[in-house]
Amino acid sequence: MNIFYFLFAGFDVAKTGDARIGFVGFPSVGKSTLLSNLAGVYSEVAAYEFTTLTTVPGVIRYKGAKIQLLDLPGIIEGAKDGKGRGRQVIAVARTCNLILIVLDVLKPLGHKKIIENELEGFGIRLNSKPPNIGFKKKDKGGINLTATCPQSELDTETVKSILAEYKIHNADVTLRSDATADDLIDVVEGNRVYIPCIYVLNKIDQISIEELDIIYKVPHCVPISAHHRWNFDDLLEKIWDYLKLVRIYTKPKGQLPDYTSPVVLPYCKTTVEDFCMKIHKNLIKDFKYALVWGSSVKHNPQKVGKDHTLEDEDVIQIVKK
Repeated sequence: MNIFYFLFAGFDVAKTGDARIGFVGFPSVGKSTLLSNLAGVYSEVAAYEFTTLTTVPGVIRYKGAKIQLLDLPGIIEGAKDGKGRGRQVIAVARTCNLILIVLDVLKPLGHKKIIENELEGFGIRLNSKPPNIGFKKKDKGGINLTATCPQSELDTETVKSILAEYKIHNADVTLRSDATADDLIDVVEGNRVYIPCIYVLNKIDQISIEELDIIYKVPHCVPISAHHRWNFDDLLEKIWDYLKLVRIYTKPKGQLPDYTSPVVLPYCKTTVEDFCMKIHKNLIKDFKYALVWGSSVKHNPQKVGKDHTLEDEDVIQIVKK
């Protein structure tokens, strides 16, 4: 794996690469050691709390993608209310494509709950999708509630009372799944971010094999030893799965595909047009059609238009007007 690294002091770190991952955790759980050993970045490591006082980024290349890693200062209880630079730390976490919550394997549950509570309080929803709720404010007509499936918590009166708290008395609300009051509040406030999360249980060199077997069954968890560099392969593979990146290889006319430098796209934006825009915005202006080889087409090559959806490791050749 090719590894690049650099240092940057401060919280306002420029976003680079194909994805951004934030390391969040209590002081002294091993975030800095993990970053140092994973990305080759020097981040001052010591056996006392609050060593990392600024955001320290590193960049790794994995499966052709350039991934930015951010070691955020240790979070503490009350962070969402501003304690220990908490607001700044969580504000950076909101910009990430994936959050790694780094926990001490000897005391994971207490710390996990506190960190989740701090992130939730700042509008970050972990490992969840936006509520399937349609919401549109109106000038008149009152509250119009439509439910396309049975509801166990929300009825017209409950919805009206929640919206009244926000001084909203005219709106169309469509519940397309069994929604909760919290779901509706999230949609009304509109400032929530939904970010995948991996719980990294560090210091597994201090527990038994039997305890390790139990940890492996916990959802979204990867046990590691940052100090001994144990189980980094599993961690990197899980990171790749959670980022949902798509690699597209280019093929210049008359040449073999370039498998060394894929164009990397987020899973939600993988049309041929998205690919062109990633290369250069003028490319779509001259676009005539594309030839695609891979799992997204029925035969190789297949002539496609700009709306065609690409899949991981497709090969593409753009034909201009």
